[in-house]
Amino acid sequence: MRGLTHRAVDRAAGLPVGSTSYYARTRAALLELTIGRIVVLDQAAPASSGSLAEFIAGYAFEAITKGRTRMLARYEFALEATRRPELRAVYDEGGLQIRRHAAAVLEAAGSTDPSRHARIVVDWMEGTIFGALAGTGSLAPPGLAELVASAREILAGIGVG
Repeated sequence: MRGLTHRAVDRAAGLPVGSTSYYARTRAALLELTIGRIVVLDQAAPASSGSLAEFIAGYAFEAITKGRTRMLARYEFALEATRRPELRAVYDEGGLQIRRHAAAVLEAAGSTDPSRHARIVVDWMEGTIFGALAGTGSLAPPGLAELVASAREILAGIGVG
């Protein structure tokens, strides 16, 4: 987290020194913009023409594989938000956006309690992704087939799918 500076962003983006500070004058503003960008990337849906379980599993699989760096950054921000109250609201709003979207998808799929079911599904996804990236599950991360089977079980448990 300490390495996320205006100068480091300029360097990584191949921009002239000082470019990032034009958009984010303070470090807090830089962190807020970064959280916002992570949320946008988290909401980009992977391509899926299959079932809801396949969609959910595809999202988790993408997060574990191609999205690994983004997800690890998100976990860093989650911890940073526990130490910086000014980031807490920004971080929480991003998470609420994702949960609202999940609730809408589950409602369309026939959920009888979309908000509660969204919490269950999103918490399963977050726990699975965290375990595969930073927990003991990183020793043998789940493959797509295992994730699809687990997502089917979660959806069956809440009476959807």
